[in-house]
Amino acid sequence: MKSIIDTYIKAPVEAAPLAVFRILFGLMMLLSIIRFWAYGWIDKFYLQPKFFFSYYGFEWVKPVGQFTYLIFIVCAISAILVVLGYRYKMAIIVFFLSFTYIELMDKTTYLNHYYFISLLSFLMIFLPANVYYSLDAYKNPKKAFQYIPGWTINSIKLLLGIVYFYAGLAKLNSDWLLKAMPLKIWLPSKFDTPLIGSFLGEEWVHYAFSWTGALFDLCIPFLLLNKKTRTFAFVMVVIFHVLTRVLFPIGVFPFVMIISALIFFDANIHSKILRFFSNRLKIDLNSFNTAKVFKQIPTFKIKIKYGVITIFFCLQLLLPFRYVLYPGELFWTEEGYRFSWRVMLMEKSGYAQFKIVNGDTGRWFYVDNSDFLSPIQEKQMAFQPDFILEYAHFLKEHFENDGHKNVQVYVDCQVSLNGRLSTKYIDSTIDLTKEKESFSHKNWITPFKDEIKGI
Repeated sequence: MKSIIDTYIKAPVEAAPLAVFRILFGLMMLLSIIRFWAYGWIDKFYLQPKFFFSYYGFEWVKPVGQFTYLIFIVCAISAILVVLGYRYKMAIIVFFLSFTYIELMDKTTYLNHYYFISLLSFLMIFLPANVYYSLDAYKNPKKAFQYIPGWTINSIKLLLGIVYFYAGLAKLNSDWLLKAMPLKIWLPSKFDTPLIGSFLGEEWVHYAFSWTGALFDLCIPFLLLNKKTRTFAFVMVVIFHVLTRVLFPIGVFPFVMIISALIFFDANIHSKILRFFSNRLKIDLNSFNTAKVFKQIPTFKIKIKYGVITIFFCLQLLLPFRYVLYPGELFWTEEGYRFSWRVMLMEKSGYAQFKIVNGDTGRWFYVDNSDFLSPIQEKQMAFQPDFILEYAHFLKEHFENDGHKNVQVYVDCQVSLNGRLSTKYIDSTIDLTKEKESFSHKNWITPFKDEIKGI
């Protein structure tokens, strides 16, 4: 145990990999914010809708009208400061808070890679990513160090390893491996993809993609860690994520994972990258090579920091398994599904018709969901129980404010999972306004009428 601590935690390593990671991470975040703004998604997702779906416990996080643009501006400026390594601690904290606020404004836009960026930026708050090749180090030589403790780089490797490995574990289920679902549904629609489009309708290709995807996620962290297989593994990372980007519209996430994988390479590779930047920006790289080692005296504050990081990683290791605390099929109930690296594992669609009933007179009418929800909100709401419950409570409040008395809300909801026939999803005899959101099992979800074996 002592040798592991000395080798992977305490041992000084060159700071160049962390500096390169800081620069590339900040650039990717800046580009993603610019892209989001340029496509008009701020207006589409955060200004146009009349209602926003909240995360449990974060109901207070909402868009703030036109000031929502200001949040994105703050996030972009903080990303620039992270790239420059200028007032880094403040910059990364502001980036984490602003980006996470954006992520929490509407649950409709949830994506695993947004969650990953929030986690990564939180971790970076505790890393000395500005001690080398940064404005902070340039302006204050006391903050300049060429060597840092090994844990500062290995913690990023660990987080990346968790993401990949847990994504691989999640694919070890009968729908993915034995039925090639949902790729069997998605891939044939990509027939116009250059070079490979004509093959994407073949069943053997669906199974090849399913099995290869699972093996890739399970193996790639270990292949990247091994010096003998690292170059091969990185090539596979590039191929896998570029192919993923071509086939599926998942934004900049593939490129974030590609640049993140560089952290596994030796410091001499990162020194070459920094030298490339230096030659073009006329920066003297040698001025940062101080041979100084970054050390922290184990004060109470530092011990608290290490404690927070330890708790952080314990949560990352345990949180994806919280689904075992709930009865029923995970893909059906989705209780414990989010924040567990279950990436693109199911094709789920639904239809939800809400019935508003006057509890005193029994008179009723149906709701036109498009009166309140955007098309993407309506689509996501129709097959996710927490969305359905929150929307039901919104409808009760809306119609009571409109003058209706003793409003009850029922829903007729039919859902299809991975190509199965649509079946009733919510008990239509339950007045959803009587149900409250919590971490408890939602017993008004009807039982799944099939079985999906696996993790």
